[in-house]
Amino acid sequence: MLRILDARTGEPVSAAPARRGLTRIEAHASGLDPTALRVLLTADLLVRALELGGTPVWTILTAPRDQPELRTAATHLAIRPFEDGRDLASGLGEAQAVHVAQRGSGDTPGEGPLVAVAAAEWAEGAGGAAGRARPRQERGAGGPACGGAPDAAPPAALAALLADPAALRLALLAVPRSEPVRLDPAALDAAARSLARWRRAVAGWARRPSRPVPGEVRERLRAAWEDDLDLPAVLGVLRDVENAPGVPDGARFETFAYADRLLALDLARDLGSLS
Repeated sequence: MLRILDARTGEPVSAAPARRGLTRIEAHASGLDPTALRVLLTADLLVRALELGGTPVWTILTAPRDQPELRTAATHLAIRPFEDGRDLASGLGEAQAVHVAQRGSGDTPGEGPLVAVAAAEWAEGAGGAAGRARPRQERGAGGPACGGAPDAAPPAALAALLADPAALRLALLAVPRSEPVRLDPAALDAAARSLARWRRAVAGWARRPSRPVPGEVRERLRAAWEDDLDLPAVLGVLRDVENAPGVPDGARFETFAYADRLLALDLARDLGSLS
């Protein structure tokens, strides 16, 4: 059962108290910036984890501005599409709503557990103000940290972030959502290299006879993502499987394919590309 830390109470709660009951995930974004992308990604991971556990889910996006741009960016990041309105749930027997928002944003979403997401920062380089989108907590008194709208991220920063969406997704997954994350070209390059290595490995493993995901590995993966969406732990399990001696290549392939149902990194993209 997926449990999440409710930022309203500081206590872990079930993300779906009625397992088969419809759960609404509502992402709250104040504008198009790196932190908003992280909020949308967290909502997407919550949706995928609930669906893997058999819970029906629907998602909506609440944003005072930049909705079309946010939806476009979400599509690039392999984030599930958002519904257009919240009235749909009234006829569907909605059991619970879970809200996902930036930590300390000052907004007060509606009733239901609140998943808080720490800020994301883009730094093009040391002193590179043109590509920098500072977290709201760092801005001066009377500015966005006091409840106003955050500055929009410069177009160059967003273009750099979304140049390789899968690498950006992996870079964000690698940091606990409770911790601020600093994104720069070096971090994205490292994520892209890791992703390319995994895709090559998956393509190679796919040529071997299929084997089931080892039971212990499946349990470790589910325990990680059901513990407050601990994605760094999920990635750690994959690294262990990648390097563990004695694991059949077919089992490695099935493990990565299974985890990718949550991660959505397109790890099987290169199947058939090896000669």
